[in-house]
Amino acid sequence: MLTLEQVKAKSQTRLAGVNPVIRQLGEALIERCYNKGIMILITQGLRTYAEQDALYAQGRTKPGSIVTNVKGGYSIHNFGFAIDYALLLQDGKTASWDTKRDDNNDSKADFLQVAEEAKALGFEWGGDWKSFVDMPHLQMVFGLTTAQFRAGQRPTQTQLDAALSKIKPVTPSTPSKEGEPMTAEEKKEFEQLKEDVKALQKRVNINGDQTPPNAYHEALEAAKHVKAITTTNDKDQSALKMLQTMYNMGLFEPRFIEFVKSYKGKV
Repeated sequence: MLTLEQVKAKSQTRLAGVNPVIRQLGEALIERCYNKGIMILITQGLRTYAEQDALYAQGRTKPGSIVTNVKGGYSIHNFGFAIDYALLLQDGKTASWDTKRDDNNDSKADFLQVAEEAKALGFEWGGDWKSFVDMPHLQMVFGLTTAQFRAGQRPTQTQLDAALSKIKPVTPSTPSKEGEPMTAEEKKEFEQLKEDVKALQKRVNINGDQTPPNAYHEALEAAKHVKAITTTNDKDQSALKMLQTMYNMGLFEPRFIEFVKSYKGKV
């Protein structure tokens, strides 16, 4: 049996042109089916108007059986929001559209199990259609008609994010655990924080005025409140100016302190 990566690789060309969210959901479908002992192949993805017209001609003005009832511009394939699938057999080379096959021997038709997994991911299955049953077909239209797609309308980012949450759930951020390594994004943010502090220090050092210490009262109290310092006494001019600059930038606000605390144990 092929590995999951080998199975995915066989569908990459067809998935390349579809909407990125459809592509990720298509890859998730391949993986979920593989985990059930079913290998599938994405046989159709983005289809041009010309390709759609040629397909429409099949069984009408050209040899073959009718496989579609719509011309170019009237299929969701033309806009990258649909995919078709077939079963990939054990030899890793042959595709099958046999809707009764049960290669994983669980007494359920593999083709229908794929459809179940697809619908769980939010796809509309052509096998449920009444007027023109299209069992290999999966699509997401987000409430839009083909006329709206032709007019240039597309799903909102909110709709796309909601669809993607089926495989990448959005969860509220939680405080980092002590000792937990930083992610790449967190490392980037922390490095930027260090650069900001260095810049503040530089600004303090090049400014040599001697402002009276009582002028820094609010900054000192704010720093003490968030426990950035333990006492407001015995601060030299450089320290006072640095604390004042940090106070002016809002670095002693609770939200910033929580941000800093989230890195505890990571560096």
